[in-house]
Amino acid sequence: MTSPRSAHASAPAIRLIATDLDGTLLRDDKSVSERTIAALASAEQAGIEVFFVTGRPARWMDVVSDHVHGHGLAICANGAAVVDLHAGGTFLEVRPLERPVALDVVRALRAAAPGTSFAVELTTGIHYEPQYPPFFLDPGATVATAEKLLFEEAPGAAAPVLKLLAQHPELEPDAFLAVAKEAAGELASFTRSSPTALIEISALGVSKASTLERCCAERGITAEEVAAFGDMPNDIEMLGWAGRSYAMGNAHPDVLAAASGRTAGNNEDGVAVIIEQLVAEALEARRDTTPPTAS
Repeated sequence: MTSPRSAHASAPAIRLIATDLDGTLLRDDKSVSERTIAALASAEQAGIEVFFVTGRPARWMDVVSDHVHGHGLAICANGAAVVDLHAGGTFLEVRPLERPVALDVVRALRAAAPGTSFAVELTTGIHYEPQYPPFFLDPGATVATAEKLLFEEAPGAAAPVLKLLAQHPELEPDAFLAVAKEAAGELASFTRSSPTALIEISALGVSKASTLERCCAERGITAEEVAAFGDMPNDIEMLGWAGRSYAMGNAHPDVLAAASGRTAGNNEDGVAVIIEQLVAEALEARRDTTPPTAS
């Protein structure tokens, strides 16, 4: 684990923490540990903003909504949406995948990887094909072909598409991702966060990193003032952008290679370990810059 005090003594102070959820902040049972809850609160008290940056849709953010302080914002669907968790997951910004482009991606992947099935994540919920593994958390989903799910009688009138999901029953996860990028990488952004062959497809240029950069720019925060945490390929761009980045002990090999630092695994409160160090660093810097009182 990298010690901020020793490794980043001359670096700008951290003003914002960006953390993934599944496999990173959350334990495997999807809980937030007491230590992590305390660390998040201490960061906010020290004046460090915390952003949850996840592939999850807004409706699955209840697991952390009680632990959002201050701004209440989260980046969801791999950067396709910024939501206000204080307002029940209200969408503040959407960066949609246009339906004609999504249809082109579907056609390209059907040709490149026969057997692929699809789901369509909208701002209003998820819908999927009959062959796609069902979402038991979304019982109201429509089941139909992707072509029907993406069809609009009046172009631009339907709910925005946040991302397209593609699943393959036989290919290895990284191999499927490589095939998809080769087939349609010029049309959209491709990544993955599941241990299975499940690809997440967003509009071209949309990622956790690009939306986080926009949110930081609105606050006058530079990349060097951001610390980021992640464990899967959909975190790689964010980890590469942030001034300080930490791969979890349980991270994908490509994530370990991309991050500038490492921490313990998600079940060992690896995010909390580093946040505690960052808060200590911030408090020490504050003490060093506080003028002595007159006696």
